[in-house]
Amino acid sequence: MGSVERIHTVAQHVIDAKERGQQVVVVVSAMSGETNRLLDLAHQVDRVPNARELDVILSSGEQISMALLAMTLHKMGYSARSFTGSQLGIVTTNQHNDATILQADTAKIQQLLNEDTIVIVAGFQGVSESGDITTLGRGGSDTTAVTLAGMLAADECQIFTDVDGIYSTDPRIVENARKLDIIDFPSMEEMSRKGAKVLHLPCVQYAWRHQVPLRVLSTFEHNEGTLIRGESSPYDVCGIAVQKDMIKLSFESHHVDSILKQCHLLGIDVWNVIGDAEFTALLIKQDASAKLGLVFEDKIRNSKPVSLLTIVGKKANDLIESTYQLLCSANILIDSGYSDNLSHSLVIAPEQIDSAANVIHEAYVISGSFVDHEPKQRFMG
Repeated sequence: MGSVERIHTVAQHVIDAKERGQQVVVVVSAMSGETNRLLDLAHQVDRVPNARELDVILSSGEQISMALLAMTLHKMGYSARSFTGSQLGIVTTNQHNDATILQADTAKIQQLLNEDTIVIVAGFQGVSESGDITTLGRGGSDTTAVTLAGMLAADECQIFTDVDGIYSTDPRIVENARKLDIIDFPSMEEMSRKGAKVLHLPCVQYAWRHQVPLRVLSTFEHNEGTLIRGESSPYDVCGIAVQKDMIKLSFESHHVDSILKQCHLLGIDVWNVIGDAEFTALLIKQDASAKLGLVFEDKIRNSKPVSLLTIVGKKANDLIESTYQLLCSANILIDSGYSDNLSHSLVIAPEQIDSAANVIHEAYVISGSFVDHEPKQRFMG
């Protein structure tokens, strides 16, 4: 949705689906750069904007997109109606800037579909039980789409983006990243949790929990994209997730319980806790550190920017020793590391993260453990 010209491209995808006899519900995100523009305006007013009012301003981006797409479809001869989250009764929790969808009124959508109308929904937003506008966090339009797809028992939820599928790592960092035809839900969830930007984490979690067929496609190219389905992975290492713009904050260990409680109250996601008897460090996103600093600035003993590299796959934890050897040989320093069920994460200095991703991707994806144990399959709905 980057421009009026691209909105015409989106409209053509919608028309193509309609001409194939499908009923179509479209969930739109804001136009490219619009959310950042609105955020910048808010930050010009206040370094830490009021969360409620921030949701009010951020939700406007998707409303512009939905109206422009509806106008475009009308001009092209198709019946279409646009709706905000509140107009469709998309009710969320009260957590501003990171709300969770609780319910939606799909009766109105179904009625319009039965009347042969294309329904266009503003993604990323809803309304709390107390009537306040809420947003679902960056990438939240994906979650709106998959939630409505599940509630409507859609044949498939298709996420159209500026990339043509899920890649083994960020192709902007690693030039020879591989597009995956299929990835399982557990691996996709772990990739999203650890920094892969293609899909919003709650979107993947909802699709997995409700078994909604989910496919990532390019808005600008015609191919089958990447299908996300199933519980088991055909890959030893399915990908490398990279999360930049993080910060490591160190505190005296006796403060940690109160700080973690405050993070929960402020809606700050703590990626990991690294500590000993005297000092404990938290890994959080840099844009959340200002919030925490307002409350605990006098207790922060040290802070430094870091990045996170995560190897995802069923054999990730079998490769810890070789990973450390590979990075040591490349003169890349590891600050710390930790493991989860399907992954091993490394905290690395920001200036070395791209080099580390290329070294690990070459070793495990291109040359080594990227093993496909079963034939590629195609699946539509």
